[in-house]
Amino acid sequence: MTYLNLHDLEPLARAKLPAPIFDFIAGGAEDEVTLRANRAAFEAIEFRPRVLVGVSKVDTSTTLLGRTLPFPVGLAPVAMHRLVHPEGETATARAAAQAGALMILSTMSTVSIEDVAAAADGPKWFQLYCYRDRAVTERLVKRAETAGYEALCLTVDTPRLGRRERDFRNALVLPPEAVLVNFLGEIDLESVDSGRFGSALAASAASLLDPSLTWESVAWLKSITSMPVLVKGVLTPEDALLAIKHGASGIVVSNHGGRQLDGSPAPITVLAEIAGAVGGHAELIVDGGVRRGTDVVKALALGAKAVLIGRPYIWGLTIDGEAGVTSVLEQLRLEFELAMALCGVTSVDQITRRLVRAPWLA
Repeated sequence: MTYLNLHDLEPLARAKLPAPIFDFIAGGAEDEVTLRANRAAFEAIEFRPRVLVGVSKVDTSTTLLGRTLPFPVGLAPVAMHRLVHPEGETATARAAAQAGALMILSTMSTVSIEDVAAAADGPKWFQLYCYRDRAVTERLVKRAETAGYEALCLTVDTPRLGRRERDFRNALVLPPEAVLVNFLGEIDLESVDSGRFGSALAASAASLLDPSLTWESVAWLKSITSMPVLVKGVLTPEDALLAIKHGASGIVVSNHGGRQLDGSPAPITVLAEIAGAVGGHAELIVDGGVRRGTDVVKALALGAKAVLIGRPYIWGLTIDGEAGVTSVLEQLRLEFELAMALCGVTSVDQITRRLVRAPWLA
């Protein structure tokens, strides 16, 4: 797989995938304003680099919920990896483990919770939606805990699925390899009528997701597991404080990759405000639009402990399987190390807000 940067991967993946599958992954909600804003916001941030500080040795390691990681980049939960590669989440897990990177497994994976855990021994969290049947939710949590996942990442920005018009135009029908194996024996997805919703994914979401979810659901999850709980999908300081109040150990500042409410802010633009409100009482992670090592430095400068990537590693998986995901992570690690050196910092704790400026910062 030959490429210079992560931007190069998308056209390579487009050429390899059926158009409806590519659009399902690449697309956002409605006019895709938020999808575009995620990337544009990173590009609006400027550095204030320091010089002559000695950068012959640069340490990219960090800690997240007590776990040491070689660099602060993890793999966001993305559904149905077998849409793009026959080994699916198994290949992704092996690549993440080889890089020492955190992988967050989607509930809607095409390889089971247990089989992904058995594939590699790297750090893994489990992403969860709350389902209409709370017993199903509880069993999924128990399975993840038994399999050795280290944390639970509750996605809260999806009471209903955003209107993803590319999927509607394509009348997206999920192929046979896109079996949501974690629900086998739990929910009869074959009975869902996709005709009412315009795409098979929208139909599945409408039948599964619990639109009555409240903050008390976070406290309930805390009561049924010993795993730390993170809340994913927060975009305001108010909600960040409520997450902490109800027991969250961490917050993922995210707009679901621009796939939910079009017109939501880019997460990087609200990160500093949320960090100021949280004041270190929970660990912050950010996703949405990360494509460069410089983006990782910018995110840490504004208050994140780590970033998550989604589409780039899926494009790597599409093009070259496990090796493709490994290559994406290594590319970001090398770029991040170089960006640190050029900014004049030698460890992640030296990356502070004084290193950047942006139009939205006071």
